[in-house]
Amino acid sequence: MPQVLLFEGAEGVGRQRLALWMGQLLLCEQKDAEPCSKCRPCRLVMELGHADLHWIVPILRPKVTDADKQVDEAADLIGEIVAERRKTPLYGALDGMASHPLATVRLIQRRAALKSVEGGPTVFIIGHAERLVPQESSQEAANALLKLLEEPPANTWFILTATDAGRLLPTIRSRVVPVRLGRLTDAEVRDFLAAELKPGLSAAALEERVRTAEGSIGSAVSASDAGAKAHAAAADLVDVALQGSVPRAERVLKQSPWAARGDFSAMLEALEQTLGDAVRAASGMTPRRALPAALKGPRPVSRLLEAQRHVTAAREAAQGNVNPQLLVGVLAEDLAAALNRVSGER
Repeated sequence: MPQVLLFEGAEGVGRQRLALWMGQLLLCEQKDAEPCSKCRPCRLVMELGHADLHWIVPILRPKVTDADKQVDEAADLIGEIVAERRKTPLYGALDGMASHPLATVRLIQRRAALKSVEGGPTVFIIGHAERLVPQESSQEAANALLKLLEEPPANTWFILTATDAGRLLPTIRSRVVPVRLGRLTDAEVRDFLAAELKPGLSAAALEERVRTAEGSIGSAVSASDAGAKAHAAAADLVDVALQGSVPRAERVLKQSPWAARGDFSAMLEALEQTLGDAVRAASGMTPRRALPAALKGPRPVSRLLEAQRHVTAAREAAQGNVNPQLLVGVLAEDLAAALNRVSGER
């Protein structure tokens, strides 16, 4: 098996679940085509307790300033999240401000340099690997990880997961073997919810949940208003940006300078995803979500990509504690400049 894999697919279709299954396969004592799920290593992986399987999840940026203490704090934060997922396997959406800071990459480097505890393989699962990019010092963090991916230690595997490989640095994409995960069928989502969701839903509520999940069990399980709210706010910002200077100014005034950082960051992430769907539509592909009305018309791919780059820059600035009101003002102007130029470009 390749030592560096990338599982790419829509949010909630089982990318990290498959990564855990793959880790179980690598660590299983039976060495068969599938993990036995009965041996000690298999049970430990299922319980998220195997010492040689490291599930690296996005975290909030460590608060300490000392580099070594940042690594220790990152380890503690990741441990807390994994412990919570051990108790509640059907976990919800990430915090909008969570990322893979440089401290996390240093933690991975530190653990990869050690011999495995059990004497067998070592497996790293790096969930939401695209969050190496929209953050302060993103190039440094991603490039530090790149060195490990170029020459993985012997008997060590790295499994990255991402919603969109295009959001990873090209240098990282060139060193992974991609595996694309498609959306699930409505029947698969329905069967899972009927068996696993507690308390159960009425027949009508179940069908509505399946319909809005769009083939994502994760979306169906965590179906809250948070994701819909973030995408609605993103669509509103695009609409306002294209309406003119007066609506843009009004939108800036509505933005609190001290907005909830998680909500604001979630809106920016939803906006980046929305523009990504617009790129797919403009390229003749099927978007993952229905496009807002403001983006349904013909528009050059180059301009959509330019708009997406502005959003990425805004997300990175948001990580640096920049005033959200100022960010919205600049971003709205940048979106207008990029999206309103619809000449004969491709």
